[in-house]
Amino acid sequence: MTRVVRTGQATAQPRFAHSVHIEVGGLQPGRPYWYQFESLGAQSAVGQACTAPLATAMVSARFGFVSCSHWEAGYFSAYRHLAAERPDMVFFLGDYIYEMNVSPTNIQFPRRHATSDPMDLAGYRNRYAQYKTDPDLQALHACAPSVATWDDHEVQNDYAAQWSQDPNVPVDSFLRRRAAAYQAFYEHMPLRASSLPKGPDMRIYRNLDYGRLARFHVLDGRQYRSEQACIQANGSRRGYVAPSDCPDLSDPKRTMLGWEQEAWLDRSFAESPGQWNVIAQDLLVAPLEQRNLKTQALGHWTDGWDGYAATRERMLASLQRQQTRNPVFWGGDIHSFWTTDLHAEAGNPDSAVVATEFVGTSVTSGGPPFDAFNSILGLNPHVKFFDSRQRGYVAVDLSEQQMLTRFQVVSDVLDPAASVSTLKRFAVEAGKAGAVSG
Repeated sequence: MTRVVRTGQATAQPRFAHSVHIEVGGLQPGRPYWYQFESLGAQSAVGQACTAPLATAMVSARFGFVSCSHWEAGYFSAYRHLAAERPDMVFFLGDYIYEMNVSPTNIQFPRRHATSDPMDLAGYRNRYAQYKTDPDLQALHACAPSVATWDDHEVQNDYAAQWSQDPNVPVDSFLRRRAAAYQAFYEHMPLRASSLPKGPDMRIYRNLDYGRLARFHVLDGRQYRSEQACIQANGSRRGYVAPSDCPDLSDPKRTMLGWEQEAWLDRSFAESPGQWNVIAQDLLVAPLEQRNLKTQALGHWTDGWDGYAATRERMLASLQRQQTRNPVFWGGDIHSFWTTDLHAEAGNPDSAVVATEFVGTSVTSGGPPFDAFNSILGLNPHVKFFDSRQRGYVAVDLSEQQMLTRFQVVSDVLDPAASVSTLKRFAVEAGKAGAVSG
């Protein structure tokens, strides 16, 4: 570091696992900076970040988004290849860590978590610490600014707000676990001090403007949601349910985002200066008629947006009411690539296309069965592309007139030196919702 423009000191406190969250002001817009930490005579590696452009500037940029990186399921070579693309910003859309351990008898997994399933702050800290040792993850964080939200595995699989997946776990007990998980997330992720958790509560939904090119609406789909639809008498969840058997699916009193976040999102749509409006969140948004893999009965998955159809309807109606320019949804969770049209009326392919959706596959986690999901695409004509067989990331080149999206796949998730290739390309033209295969 030869030309230092800003310096400062911060105390790494034990109560925050010796993490620091530095917010540097007074930098020039739209230019690269390099940064480094020094403590007790030791120096960190050098990181790079390009500041956002002026609020009035129209620019072009490259972004990437990733999700679902299970340490035990493979190597993080997707991170290395995304870093090599020199993105201007990287979005982590959930399941940055996995709280669950695979069976020790499962020999196909190349790596192991070092500790048991985390239940307290020390456990979650150890889990993040292990993931942070990965050189490919380090390279991705060092190459560009990161924007992070969460899904479920940062706490517990398929949890909903204050409710554990296990109906035998009391709410107060689960909230203590959630508080530990949220604090560890804050400590180990690039978040501002404004996200500092207060017990089991932590605000991470926010918007980010990138000049006049785009506004990113970053959502929290876990913390404020209603409990999953049609909980059984014994307290257990139902996975796939038919709408005729579960009126909760369309109950307008239920919410995915919480009422405060829904109102905030409506305002964020209304006030957006962006030519593009990217809704960065954790799940597949499009409705998906599925078959229960055991019974073959048709239904909807209650843990995703299909379990909260009224919130989805309100969100898409807000986009139309506010005349939000060029909305595009990004998501993860489902360990597969998807491109969909989001229609004004769910289930009516003849209704207007309101927004475009791109969902990225997992970094390492195994995908859902390809043949089973491929067989239902005829029931879902709004789906333009699906593939669950490969792992990777999504790269996006964005300009005033066009969004170019590439689905990038690694050759072998079990090979730390895996190569990368392009599986599919799509283009979205400004002023016209819907993706065109490139």
